[in-house]
Amino acid sequence: MIRDWVELNMTPGIGPRAAAKLLERFGSAEAVYNATRAELEQLRLTPEAVDTIIARDLQSRADAEITAVKQLGGDILLLDDGVYPPSLREIYDPPIVLYVKGAWSECLDQPCIGVVGSRRCSTYGQNSATMLARDLAQRSVTVVSGFARGIDAAAHRGALDAGGRTVAVLGTGIDEVYPRDHKKLAVEILDRGGALVSQFPLGTPPVSENFPYRNRIISGLSLGVVIVEAAENSGSLITARLAMEQNREVFAVPGNITSRNSFGTNYLIKGAGAKLVQQWQDVAAELPPQIAAKLLPPPFSEQKKETSFTDRLSLVPEGLSAAETSVFKLLTPDSPAHVDWLFEESKLSIPELTGALLSLEVRELVRALPGRCFVRKL
Repeated sequence: MIRDWVELNMTPGIGPRAAAKLLERFGSAEAVYNATRAELEQLRLTPEAVDTIIARDLQSRADAEITAVKQLGGDILLLDDGVYPPSLREIYDPPIVLYVKGAWSECLDQPCIGVVGSRRCSTYGQNSATMLARDLAQRSVTVVSGFARGIDAAAHRGALDAGGRTVAVLGTGIDEVYPRDHKKLAVEILDRGGALVSQFPLGTPPVSENFPYRNRIISGLSLGVVIVEAAENSGSLITARLAMEQNREVFAVPGNITSRNSFGTNYLIKGAGAKLVQQWQDVAAELPPQIAAKLLPPPFSEQKKETSFTDRLSLVPEGLSAAETSVFKLLTPDSPAHVDWLFEESKLSIPELTGALLSLEVRELVRALPGRCFVRKL
């Protein structure tokens, strides 16, 4: 019965590992509630958890939860039902209940790749995440990430820019948007065929201990995880470790050796066996053969050569004026250019330069950064 699973998931002191012990001992959530106090105490549960299970204190709350999820347009997946994601079920401590909203079935039926990284990312990291997510999503790969600021948001947006699917795994309930300035992003994910996923009951706030649990779902849903920028004690390194424990592929984008945000990714490549990633093909090549064959282009003799990253940077979009072209060629995706430097190098007047930058921004070809700096968008 769905209520028993939801009730067990809401019980204080019952995390994924305690739930796994209960299910191993009794076989189902229903059977847990038929157990005696002595049987429960043998599993060394907390006294509060035992008391709550015996008293069935959360029955009415679980019923209200099920109704509220339906009203939100969401679904509740149970560990023992046929629609629960098979890849997540096979990990060591899968969540016994999964709250989902959006086109979750269509998203998870496609190959999934996690893309995660630092919240305080550099322009280089943001562009790398956007490019990789976009290129993978263009090839019907679902991009899975954690909905945080920085790299996670860039990954979600890269997938959306490509018209692809993305799944946001939350450290809150599916009714909570955190960070709050991502409300528009959450709407876009759902409107464009993506999904929100969480193991936490409705109303769960973004407390710090929730996020390692979220991270194991990101890796558990994915065939592999790409780390883009991670400091020495980054939560992204936790995701990488969980992915390795779950026998998932781990990829890392190399970074500047003088940047603290590159410590984690460079360490993963140097000492932990992560695959170095420069482009989407590096990810696809490590996936199961039947999936890689569908994603990777045919041999060179059978295909039109793909535009390389370097060639892509040299291309100038059609329809630009002479001033816009001059400014566009001076910009790169990774090195912010100050407006004073652009003025000197472009030889344009201030009104011409300002007009060119505004036009390029409107066309979403460049992005303004704090401090009157600009970078090219990939």
